[in-house]
Amino acid sequence: MLQIVVCMKQVPDTTQVRIDPETNTLIREGVPSIINPFDVHAIEEAARIKERYGAEVTLLCQGPPTAVAELQKGLSFAADRAILLTDSAMRGSDTLATSYILSTAIKRIWAENGLDLVLCGKQTIDGDTAQVGPGIGTRLSLSQLTYVDKVVEIDAEKRRIQVRRRLEGATAIIDAPMPALLTILKEANTPRYASLPALIKSLRTQPAVWNAADLELDAEQMGLNGSPTSVRRIFAPPERTGGEIIPGGMEAPERAAAAVVEKILSSGAVE
Repeated sequence: MLQIVVCMKQVPDTTQVRIDPETNTLIREGVPSIINPFDVHAIEEAARIKERYGAEVTLLCQGPPTAVAELQKGLSFAADRAILLTDSAMRGSDTLATSYILSTAIKRIWAENGLDLVLCGKQTIDGDTAQVGPGIGTRLSLSQLTYVDKVVEIDAEKRRIQVRRRLEGATAIIDAPMPALLTILKEANTPRYASLPALIKSLRTQPAVWNAADLELDAEQMGLNGSPTSVRRIFAPPERTGGEIIPGGMEAPERAAAAVVEKILSSGAVE
């Protein structure tokens, strides 16, 4: 049976995020949290691999205690167990520190149960760096298969996986040894809706909770101490103003077109 770890993250719903104009920080109070949308596709892909080949799926999330709710939602999509990594010492971790924490937890899972695949979403919607997945793969010396839009075939006996990667203007079929790390695109699948029995079961399941001491983490490699990057300022882009409307376009298109040309020439955009 394949052993799959899916890394997921609790993120604020960006459709409702506001920015404090005085502090230039995100206002999180009253903003609902969701599973990072790209991670939902990673969970769905793990569920499909489980149905096709047989697998045990473990969800892994680093975040605050409230992330238990998102892990329970993830469990309803056919995952088998969930683990929350939470500790005040982990707060403020950038992508380098986060990949250290997650990879250390995956090492423990690997030692206890074995490991075939680590699945991550392509990126998170609150950071958009796409660095954590490759960071985990580098730390664990896994085959790295990024921007995957299809798992073509898995040969469990030979411990090989074949995937399709989406490149700029092309796709590539890649064959690699397992264990491997995949970052999943949203084009890879359509996430399922959890059944009512699965939802009820997931809400009754309490994820395991591991802290920094459980993982024997180095304080200098996590949190603010282990984060060489920091956010100096965050701001909302200026609101776009409406464009000028040239009247009479339907009644007198030639006159309207001439007016548009005149405005373009007078603006100096063309010579």
